[in-house]
Amino acid sequence: MDLGVRWKLHGDGKSPAPGAVVRPDERLTWPRTVGLGAQHVVAMFGASFVAPVLMGLDPNLAIMMSGVATVIFLLATRGRVPSYLGCSLSFVGVAAVIRADGGTSATVTGAILVVGVVLFLVGLAVQRFGARIIHAAMPPIVTGAVVMLIGFNLAPVTATTYWPQDQWTALLVMLFTGLAVVCLPGFWSRIAIFLGLVFGYLISWIFDLTLGKIHSADASGKVTDHWRLDLSGVSKADWIGLPSFHGPTFQWSAILVALPVVIALVAENAGHVKAVGEMTGDSLDDKLGTAISADGVASVLSTAVGGPPNTTYSENIGVMAATRVYSTAAYWAAACFALLFGVCPKFGAVVAAIPGGVLGGITVILYGMIGLLGAQIWLHGKVDLRNPLNLVPAAAGIIIGVGNVTMKFTDTFSLSGIALGTLVVITGYHALRAFAPAHLKTQQPLLDEGTSSYDKPAEGPADGSGKP
Repeated sequence: MDLGVRWKLHGDGKSPAPGAVVRPDERLTWPRTVGLGAQHVVAMFGASFVAPVLMGLDPNLAIMMSGVATVIFLLATRGRVPSYLGCSLSFVGVAAVIRADGGTSATVTGAILVVGVVLFLVGLAVQRFGARIIHAAMPPIVTGAVVMLIGFNLAPVTATTYWPQDQWTALLVMLFTGLAVVCLPGFWSRIAIFLGLVFGYLISWIFDLTLGKIHSADASGKVTDHWRLDLSGVSKADWIGLPSFHGPTFQWSAILVALPVVIALVAENAGHVKAVGEMTGDSLDDKLGTAISADGVASVLSTAVGGPPNTTYSENIGVMAATRVYSTAAYWAAACFALLFGVCPKFGAVVAAIPGGVLGGITVILYGMIGLLGAQIWLHGKVDLRNPLNLVPAAAGIIIGVGNVTMKFTDTFSLSGIALGTLVVITGYHALRAFAPAHLKTQQPLLDEGTSSYDKPAEGPADGSGKP
């Protein structure tokens, strides 16, 4: 059985020839491949260790399980889809809602484990019936609205939890990160979140030295005099040791809050598989269902031991675009690096010491970017918001999700925020479509032949003249 773990040496093994790319089944020399693997680790670090911190989970375990998840993904896709699976930011809002309702880390991971199972089943369905079922059930208007409300639902977390801990550090980190994203070249702009965190550490340290303790809310919300950067836990942590594991617990209320994120994960996987296929010139339509299922399996395994869910990372796709190296050997090297970091408790202690003000500056941009990905989906899908069939369910669902509107059905069962907003968008769109007049039902293209054929230009002009 070909598991995609054999690679041919590309050319002289030093670099791609002009105009050429290193394909998934090729590699450069092993030292260069290991170096590329390290670069992929740096690219995924920013989001992969911020996300578990924001979710209240162990960052060491998150990094370790991202390595395991990447190995599972590469084996499942037989090495045809070069991708790194890092911690999904789509669940940060879900975790915040579950914890606000009294849920524990076990409740969070239990709810997300169920999402992983559903994602695996969606992948099987795509393998069986083709990618058209994704677009039929979740057209761009629905997917974009759900991604948008998931991102913007996080705004109160930044405004009430992180930013008040140190508003001036938060402001400086926000400005630095924004400049890094826009002004730095190539690869450096793709790790702007990571650079923002490093900058925030330095600024917090300098402020502690020059200004002393700050009088503000700490991580628990209690207003006290405290240091911005507390590294006492780092000196106590061991260099070598296993991360903390825990089992999941299952609560229906938490599961219902988490389930809508399936839509975001399907959209992420479909978009990433399409992007990789276009960059490598290799049609990967037949691997879309496998990729989605592999992501589901990896997330189930991670959450079963107390880790966060995983998803394919666009940061690493950006690295491939910059280097023109699509070798899956580099991803195996990256996975090995992640496993090594996972067994270093001192690394986890450094991550856990991230000052609240630094997270405030980072999350202002990060959460907004998550939400605006929904708008990008609308633009890419050419969604017409002048059409009330699109406008009404999206508008209602987004306000419900962002405003955290609650519907109480019984004394023990209610829906609110992300879960209720998603339900309104999906059911609202399909219900309105069933009753809408014909002129509002302009059919958007279905994914009949897979994601790579979704937005190919037509052969000729719409008037059929054949003229360019």
